[in-house]
Amino acid sequence: MIEALKRRNRTLLEMHAGMLFFGAVCQAAGVLFLNNPASYTVSLWFGIAFAIAGSIHMCRTLERALLRGGEASGIVTRGYLFRYAVVAAVLIVISMTEAMNPLVFFLGYMSMKVTAYLQPITHKLCNRLFHEEDPAAESLTEEAEAQEGEIPVQNI
Repeated sequence: MIEALKRRNRTLLEMHAGMLFFGAVCQAAGVLFLNNPASYTVSLWFGIAFAIAGSIHMCRTLERALLRGGEASGIVTRGYLFRYAVVAAVLIVISMTEAMNPLVFFLGYMSMKVTAYLQPITHKLCNRLFHEEDPAAESLTEEAEAQEGEIPVQNI
């Protein structure tokens, strides 16, 4: 199973781990303080499922955009608009039908944003799980820095 996880997109895996961790924390807090934990649970995990689907869509959109070059901006914008239109439509349906709590659904969907802050933690956990280490940073030489335009090289 670890080998199958290693073949996946590492950043996407770390995002999903962060979303699940955030969901577990919100679940524990919600069950302790609410009088209707069933509705809270369904709404929260439905939102997290949407966040996971949204992150997969975002990853595929970015991969497609990188292959297109000049059309990349339009592809990314259309993907962004599609994701948020779907979330807005789902929020409207949830609000109209009262099937779930729209605020808790939105909390679950925002796990995608919280994941950005949890990324250093999930990255370290994934490194431990896969028995890997990040490569050590190497300093640039003066010639390499000069090629990048940071330091002018003077030949005397």
